[in-house]
Amino acid sequence: MQRLQKIIAAAGVASRRKAEELITAGHVQVNGQTVTELGTKADPETDHIRVNGKLLHGAQRHVYLLLNKPRGFVTTVSDPEKRPTVMDLVKGIRGRVYPVGRLDYASEGLLLMTNDGDLAQRLMKAASHVPKTYLVKVAGQPKEEAIEKLRAGVSIATGDGKRVRTSPAAVSVIKEAANPWYEITLIEGRNRQIRRMFEAVGHHVEKIKRVRYGPLALDVPPGEFRPLTEKELDRLKSATALGSNRRRTHSAATPTTPDAPSTPENRGSRSMPRRRTRR
Repeated sequence: MQRLQKIIAAAGVASRRKAEELITAGHVQVNGQTVTELGTKADPETDHIRVNGKLLHGAQRHVYLLLNKPRGFVTTVSDPEKRPTVMDLVKGIRGRVYPVGRLDYASEGLLLMTNDGDLAQRLMKAASHVPKTYLVKVAGQPKEEAIEKLRAGVSIATGDGKRVRTSPAAVSVIKEAANPWYEITLIEGRNRQIRRMFEAVGHHVEKIKRVRYGPLALDVPPGEFRPLTEKELDRLKSATALGSNRRRTHSAATPTTPDAPSTPENRGSRSMPRRRTRR
Protein backbone atom coordinates (compact mmCIF):
# COMPACT_ATOMS: atom_id res chain seq x y z
CA MET A 1 0.00 0.00 0.00
CA GLN A 2 1.25 3.48 -0.88
CA ARG A 3 0.09 7.01 -0.20
CA LEU A 4 -2.25 8.19 -2.91
CA GLN A 5 -0.24 11.30 -3.78
CA LYS A 6 2.86 9.14 -4.30
CA ILE A 7 0.99 6.86 -6.69
CA ILE A 8 -0.31 9.83 -8.68
CA ALA A 9 3.15 11.41 -8.89
CA ALA A 10 4.72 8.10 -9.98
CA ALA A 11 2.17 7.88 -12.79
CA GLY A 12 3.45 11.19 -14.15
CA VAL A 13 0.15 13.00 -13.70
CA ALA A 14 1.52 15.73 -11.44
CA SER A 15 4.17 16.50 -8.86
CA ARG A 16 3.45 15.18 -5.38
CA ARG A 17 2.53 18.66 -4.16
CA LYS A 18 0.08 19.12 -7.03
CA ALA A 19 -1.28 15.62 -6.42
CA GLU A 20 -2.09 16.64 -2.85
CA GLU A 21 -4.02 19.63 -4.18
CA LEU A 22 -5.96 17.37 -6.55
CA ILE A 23 -6.88 15.07 -3.66
CA THR A 24 -8.05 17.79 -1.30
CA ALA A 25 -10.04 19.43 -4.13
CA GLY A 26 -11.98 16.20 -4.68
CA HIS A 27 -10.57 15.31 -8.09
CA VAL A 28 -9.38 11.80 -7.11
CA GLN A 29 -11.43 8.63 -6.82
CA VAL A 30 -10.41 5.21 -5.51
CA ASN A 31 -12.67 2.33 -6.52
CA GLY A 32 -15.46 4.78 -7.33
CA GLN A 33 -15.23 6.70 -4.05
CA THR A 34 -14.01 10.31 -3.96
CA VAL A 35 -11.05 10.71 -1.61
CA THR A 36 -10.17 14.08 -0.08
CA GLU A 37 -8.05 13.09 2.91
CA LEU A 38 -4.29 13.32 2.57
CA GLY A 39 -2.52 10.21 3.79
CA THR A 40 -5.05 7.84 2.24
CA LYS A 41 -3.32 4.72 0.97
CA ALA A 42 -4.10 2.53 -2.02
CA ASP A 43 -2.64 -0.39 -3.94
CA PRO A 44 -1.68 0.70 -7.47
CA GLU A 45 -1.81 -2.93 -8.63
CA THR A 46 -5.37 -3.73 -7.52
CA ASP A 47 -7.21 -0.45 -6.84
CA HIS A 48 -8.89 1.58 -9.60
CA ILE A 49 -7.62 5.15 -9.21
CA ARG A 50 -9.01 7.99 -11.28
CA VAL A 51 -7.76 11.58 -11.48
CA ASN A 52 -10.18 14.03 -13.07
CA GLY A 53 -12.12 11.02 -14.29
CA LYS A 54 -9.16 9.40 -16.04
CA LEU A 55 -7.94 5.97 -14.94
CA LEU A 56 -4.29 5.72 -13.88
CA HIS A 57 -2.27 3.08 -15.68
CA GLY A 58 0.54 2.53 -13.21
CA ALA A 59 3.95 4.04 -12.75
CA GLN A 60 5.45 5.85 -15.71
CA ARG A 61 9.04 5.52 -16.85
CA HIS A 62 10.84 8.44 -15.29
CA VAL A 63 12.21 11.13 -17.59
CA TYR A 64 14.85 13.68 -16.53
CA LEU A 65 15.66 16.65 -18.78
CA LEU A 66 18.05 19.57 -18.53
CA LEU A 67 16.52 22.53 -20.39
CA ASN A 68 18.04 25.91 -21.18
CA LYS A 69 15.04 28.18 -20.64
CA PRO A 70 15.13 31.37 -22.74
CA ARG A 71 13.71 34.67 -21.56
CA GLY A 72 10.05 35.18 -22.38
CA PHE A 73 8.79 31.77 -21.29
CA VAL A 74 6.72 31.05 -18.18
CA THR A 75 7.90 28.22 -15.94
CA THR A 76 4.56 26.49 -15.62
CA VAL A 77 2.55 23.77 -17.31
CA SER A 78 -0.11 26.22 -18.55
CA ASP A 79 -0.62 29.97 -18.41
CA PRO A 80 -4.00 31.74 -18.13
CA GLU A 81 -2.54 34.71 -20.01
CA LYS A 82 -1.63 32.42 -22.94
CA ARG A 83 2.06 33.29 -22.77
CA PRO A 84 4.60 30.72 -24.03
CA THR A 85 5.48 28.14 -21.38
CA VAL A 86 8.46 25.84 -20.96
CA MET A 87 6.18 22.98 -22.02
CA ASP A 88 6.31 24.42 -25.55
CA LEU A 89 10.05 23.70 -25.57
CA VAL A 90 9.85 19.98 -24.78
CA LYS A 91 7.19 18.79 -27.19
CA GLY A 92 7.78 15.32 -28.53
CA ILE A 93 8.93 13.87 -25.22
CA ARG A 94 7.23 10.60 -24.37
CA GLY A 95 5.58 10.99 -20.99
CA ARG A 96 4.40 14.09 -19.24
CA VAL A 97 7.12 16.13 -17.57
CA TYR A 98 6.87 19.29 -15.49
CA PRO A 99 9.38 21.88 -14.26
CA VAL A 100 11.17 21.53 -10.92
CA GLY A 101 11.19 24.90 -9.22
CA ARG A 102 10.87 28.09 -11.19
CA LEU A 103 12.71 30.68 -13.24
CA ASP A 104 10.66 33.83 -13.71
CA TYR A 105 9.52 35.14 -17.10
CA ALA A 106 12.52 37.44 -17.58
CA SER A 107 15.14 34.96 -16.30
CA GLU A 108 16.91 32.28 -18.27
CA GLY A 109 19.12 29.26 -17.87
CA LEU A 110 19.15 25.78 -16.42
CA LEU A 111 15.78 24.24 -15.61
CA LEU A 112 15.25 20.63 -14.59
CA MET A 113 12.12 18.93 -15.93
CA THR A 114 10.91 15.48 -14.89
CA ASN A 115 7.95 13.28 -14.08
CA ASP A 116 9.65 11.92 -10.95
CA GLY A 117 7.42 13.41 -8.27
CA ASP A 118 9.52 12.09 -5.38
CA LEU A 119 12.73 13.71 -6.61
CA ALA A 120 10.94 16.93 -7.54
CA GLN A 121 9.50 17.25 -4.05
CA ARG A 122 12.87 16.61 -2.37
CA LEU A 123 14.59 19.20 -4.57
CA MET A 124 11.95 21.88 -3.93
CA LYS A 125 11.97 21.47 -0.16
CA ALA A 126 13.77 24.36 1.51
CA ALA A 127 15.67 21.88 3.66
CA SER A 128 17.25 20.20 0.62
CA HIS A 129 19.77 23.07 0.33
CA VAL A 130 20.93 21.99 -3.12
CA PRO A 131 23.15 24.87 -4.32
CA LYS A 132 22.02 26.85 -7.36
CA THR A 133 24.42 29.20 -9.17
CA TYR A 134 23.39 32.25 -11.20
CA LEU A 135 25.07 34.91 -13.32
CA VAL A 136 23.54 38.28 -12.50
CA LYS A 137 23.93 41.63 -14.26
CA VAL A 138 23.22 44.59 -11.99
CA ALA A 139 22.47 48.23 -12.77
CA GLY A 140 25.10 50.40 -11.14
CA GLN A 141 28.07 49.38 -9.02
CA PRO A 142 27.19 48.03 -5.56
CA LYS A 143 29.59 48.98 -2.79
CA GLU A 144 31.52 46.25 -1.02
CA GLU A 145 29.41 46.79 2.11
CA ALA A 146 26.30 45.98 0.07
CA ILE A 147 27.86 42.77 -1.26
CA GLU A 148 28.84 41.76 2.28
CA LYS A 149 25.21 42.18 3.31
CA LEU A 150 24.12 39.87 0.51
CA ARG A 151 26.70 37.29 1.60
CA ALA A 152 25.51 37.40 5.19
CA GLY A 153 21.79 37.46 4.40
CA VAL A 154 19.31 40.32 4.00
CA SER A 155 15.65 40.88 4.83
CA ILE A 156 13.40 40.67 1.78
CA ALA A 157 9.65 40.83 1.21
CA THR A 158 7.73 37.70 0.20
CA GLY A 159 4.76 37.43 -2.10
CA ASP A 160 2.34 37.28 0.84
CA GLY A 161 3.57 40.54 2.34
CA LYS A 162 5.78 39.00 5.03
CA ARG A 163 9.51 39.48 5.40
CA VAL A 164 12.17 36.78 5.65
CA ARG A 165 15.92 36.78 6.06
CA THR A 166 17.84 35.06 3.29
CA SER A 167 20.40 32.39 4.03
CA PRO A 168 24.09 33.15 3.53
CA ALA A 169 25.09 33.27 -0.13
CA ALA A 170 28.34 33.08 -2.10
CA VAL A 171 28.72 36.31 -4.11
CA SER A 172 31.67 37.25 -6.33
CA VAL A 173 32.17 39.78 -9.11
CA ILE A 174 33.12 38.15 -12.42
CA LYS A 175 33.06 41.16 -14.74
CA GLU A 176 33.81 44.70 -13.63
CA ALA A 177 31.81 47.29 -15.56
CA ALA A 178 29.45 50.22 -15.11
CA ASN A 179 26.79 47.51 -14.84
CA PRO A 180 28.80 44.59 -13.45
CA TRP A 181 28.18 40.83 -13.56
CA TYR A 182 28.15 38.73 -10.38
CA GLU A 183 28.12 35.03 -9.73
CA ILE A 184 25.77 34.10 -6.90
CA THR A 185 25.22 30.70 -5.31
CA LEU A 186 22.11 30.21 -3.19
CA ILE A 187 21.08 27.25 -1.05
CA GLU A 188 17.42 28.24 -1.14
CA GLY A 189 15.05 29.31 -3.90
CA ARG A 190 12.45 31.86 -2.89
CA ASN A 191 10.32 33.56 -5.54
CA ARG A 192 12.27 36.40 -7.22
CA GLN A 193 14.87 36.07 -4.48
CA ILE A 194 17.90 37.45 -6.30
CA ARG A 195 16.00 40.46 -7.62
CA ARG A 196 14.68 41.23 -4.13
CA MET A 197 18.11 40.75 -2.54
CA PHE A 198 19.69 43.39 -4.79
CA GLU A 199 16.69 45.67 -4.37
CA ALA A 200 17.31 45.45 -0.61
CA VAL A 201 20.75 47.02 -1.14
CA GLY A 202 19.54 49.59 -3.68
CA HIS A 203 20.24 47.99 -7.06
CA HIS A 204 18.09 46.76 -9.93
CA VAL A 205 18.83 43.41 -11.56
CA GLU A 206 18.97 43.58 -15.36
CA LYS A 207 19.64 39.92 -16.23
CA ILE A 208 19.63 36.55 -14.47
CA LYS A 209 20.93 33.28 -15.88
CA ARG A 210 21.09 30.05 -13.88
CA VAL A 211 24.18 28.07 -14.86
CA ARG A 212 24.32 25.32 -12.23
CA TYR A 213 21.78 23.30 -10.24
CA GLY A 214 23.56 21.06 -7.74
CA PRO A 215 25.84 18.81 -9.84
CA LEU A 216 24.20 19.87 -13.13
CA ALA A 217 25.89 22.43 -15.39
CA LEU A 218 24.23 24.34 -18.22
CA ASP A 219 25.68 23.09 -21.50
CA VAL A 220 22.98 23.43 -24.19
CA PRO A 221 21.91 26.49 -26.21
CA PRO A 222 18.79 28.50 -25.29
CA GLY A 223 15.56 26.67 -26.07
CA GLU A 224 17.22 23.25 -26.27
CA PHE A 225 17.39 20.32 -23.87
CA ARG A 226 19.03 16.97 -23.25
CA PRO A 227 18.44 13.98 -20.98
CA LEU A 228 20.45 13.66 -17.79
CA THR A 229 23.16 11.03 -17.74
CA GLU A 230 22.97 8.24 -15.18
CA LYS A 231 25.95 9.74 -13.36
CA GLU A 232 24.26 13.17 -13.18
CA LEU A 233 21.04 11.62 -11.90
CA ASP A 234 22.85 9.65 -9.20
CA ARG A 235 24.72 12.78 -8.08
CA LEU A 236 21.52 14.84 -8.09
CA LYS A 237 19.71 12.31 -5.92
CA SER A 238 22.69 12.19 -3.57
CA ALA A 239 22.73 15.99 -3.38
CA THR A 240 19.25 16.09 -1.87
CA ALA A 241 20.41 13.91 1.03
CA LEU A 242 23.71 15.76 1.39
CA GLY A 243 21.88 19.09 1.48
CA SER A 244 19.70 17.95 4.36
CA ASN A 245 22.75 16.75 6.29
CA ARG A 246 24.51 20.05 5.61
CA ARG A 247 21.52 21.91 6.99
CA ARG A 248 21.61 19.93 10.23
CA THR A 249 25.36 20.20 10.79
CA HIS A 250 26.33 23.52 9.21
CA SER A 251 23.20 25.63 9.22
CA ALA A 252 25.11 28.91 9.24
CA ALA A 253 27.76 27.98 6.68
CA THR A 254 28.13 29.93 3.46
CA PRO A 255 27.82 27.63 0.41
CA THR A 256 30.84 26.97 -1.69
CA THR A 257 30.61 28.32 -5.21
CA PRO A 258 30.94 25.46 -7.72
CA ASP A 259 33.54 25.60 -10.46
CA ALA A 260 32.25 27.57 -13.43
CA PRO A 261 33.55 29.17 -16.63
CA SER A 262 35.14 32.56 -16.32
CA THR A 263 32.88 34.97 -18.21
CA PRO A 264 29.15 35.54 -18.65
CA GLU A 265 29.44 35.19 -22.40
CA ASN A 266 30.94 31.69 -22.55
CA ARG A 267 29.08 30.02 -19.70
CA GLY A 268 26.81 27.20 -20.68
CA SER A 269 28.39 26.95 -24.13
CA ARG A 270 30.37 23.70 -23.90
CA SER A 271 29.57 21.24 -26.64
CA MET A 272 27.66 18.09 -25.66
CA PRO A 273 25.06 15.88 -27.36
CA ARG A 274 21.72 17.64 -27.24
CA ARG A 275 18.24 17.52 -28.63
CA ARG A 276 16.70 20.41 -30.51
CA THR A 277 13.21 21.47 -29.65
CA ARG A 278 10.52 21.15 -32.27
CA ARG A 279 9.20 24.49 -33.32
